[in-house]
Amino acid sequence: MIHPLTNIHPEAKIAPNVEIGPFVTIDKNVEIGTGTKIFSNVTVFEGARIGKNCQLFPGAVISAIPQDLKFKGEDTTVQIGDNNIIRECATIHRGTASKGITIIGNNCLIMAYSHIAHDCVLGNHIILGNATQLAGEVHIDDWAVLAGSVLVHQFCSIGSHVMVQGGTRFSKDIPPFIIVGREPASYGGLNIVGLRRKNFSPEQIDVIHQAYRFIYQSGLNNTDALQKIEEELPATRERDMILSFVKNSERGIIKGYKE
Repeated sequence: MIHPLTNIHPEAKIAPNVEIGPFVTIDKNVEIGTGTKIFSNVTVFEGARIGKNCQLFPGAVISAIPQDLKFKGEDTTVQIGDNNIIRECATIHRGTASKGITIIGNNCLIMAYSHIAHDCVLGNHIILGNATQLAGEVHIDDWAVLAGSVLVHQFCSIGSHVMVQGGTRFSKDIPPFIIVGREPASYGGLNIVGLRRKNFSPEQIDVIHQAYRFIYQSGLNNTDALQKIEEELPATRERDMILSFVKNSERGIIKGYKE
């Protein structure tokens, strides 16, 4: 299962049933879970923790040191969960002293030429389109989809079930359940297709829609909009996710679209 033309450090921990192709380099202090397949010409630097049944395609680079001038060689890691697909030439950097770890959850698809910088935290079932670039300490919740060539500013947060259109760039937080696009990046309505695919009921979608009418279409500032949501909408999981996200946003949320 391990090609003879590989370079694997003797201290690396490789589980049974791992398949490793030719010209792969695996450094010390690396752990790789069972069933994972690593194609040719992949580089896995020290500090990588790769789960079960992942696929790493040619040219991928995992756990390289951060592109952060404050990094001084700290002992940090990349933690990649199970069932992830990391396509050609994607790069994932390990953490810095800030958090000490870069995290990718389970069942994610990281497409070709994407970059995940130091200390990012990605949840489960996330898709990054080709050449999407995440700066340091970006946080992305479950089921978010970022299409190709999306540029994400450092420290941004992206809520669950978000759809970001290709070529979008932004430096504000994106609350859950919505579509974002245009230039400058702005609210483009609910991610209706994504929500229906995940079996959200019409009643759940209606509450989400009403909440964003207060935030983006009422003319109220965020503080007053949140108060209206709390007063006038029933307490549901989706309503409370929106309230919590907006209240806790440190960078502020993206704006509504103006003609």
